[in-house]
Amino acid sequence: MKVKTRAALGQLSDMDIRLLRVFKSVVECGGMAAAELELNIGTSTVSRHLKDLETRLGLTLCRRGRAGFALTTEGEQIYAETLRLLAGADAFRSSVDEIHRRMGGQLNLAVFDKTASNPAARLGEAIALFSDLAPEVSLQLSVAPINAIERGVLDGQFQVGVIPGHRRSDTLAYDALFDETMLLYGGARHALFAADTTGMGWDDVRAHQFAGLGYHSPNMEISQQLRLPRKATGFDQESIATLILSGRYLGFLPDHYAEGFVRAGRMRAIEPALFRYACQFFGIVRRSPQPSRVTRAFQDCLRQAHQSNPLGGA
Repeated sequence: MKVKTRAALGQLSDMDIRLLRVFKSVVECGGMAAAELELNIGTSTVSRHLKDLETRLGLTLCRRGRAGFALTTEGEQIYAETLRLLAGADAFRSSVDEIHRRMGGQLNLAVFDKTASNPAARLGEAIALFSDLAPEVSLQLSVAPINAIERGVLDGQFQVGVIPGHRRSDTLAYDALFDETMLLYGGARHALFAADTTGMGWDDVRAHQFAGLGYHSPNMEISQQLRLPRKATGFDQESIATLILSGRYLGFLPDHYAEGFVRAGRMRAIEPALFRYACQFFGIVRRSPQPSRVTRAFQDCLRQAHQSNPLGGA
């Protein structure tokens, strides 16, 4: 019996690119209704665009209905390929702008979470400098875990990342920016919250359950180095803070982020003179291909903002 196979997808058109951008927005917004505001088109139009894309590809990309929005296995694969394709298109546009010696297009910046409250972080100042220097460039800012930022910079999803330093990659270039102090905290319900902790050592800390980040990071490095028993895992600072507030775990948080919880009496730093570590944040870009003129301009703005930082910049 002759098996019928669908013809391979032909040449991509401008409409295909537009449909893929709609699909990307729907996925990142978590559904068509939410994407309506992002795309500034009606839900029925969003739905029609998705249907047109599925017809064009010969695939069912998502399930939608009363049960909610969810990607199919094929949809997850197409989403990953869409990110690569659109990153490549943005890189091409940046290269054309480079040829014309103008700065336009879009710059995608990714930052590790809870840096805005760090007085040593001058990201806002860097963005202001860049906005004045390149007013025609559209800036897209994301907050993500360290590993997602590194991966995104390497595959072109992000042009610039800002992360705490840990292991280094030869394929990335690093600019030292600012420092951050991490202290060990316990929640108001924890046994150590009201206890006299004078004279405590790391052996005493190991007697308590520890909450740490679940990916390679300074947090993971210090917990492994000090043999802290990680009994709960979080994937951002917010989740670590929530675990600490439960009163069942100790965990490290940036002192500037935890300050509000401390003032409210919801957690305390345990012997901060001892149970602490410092980490340095870096701006990262991909070494090859050479960063675009827009990316290099943003790097310069990051350096300029932090070189004048009296509160702990590089």
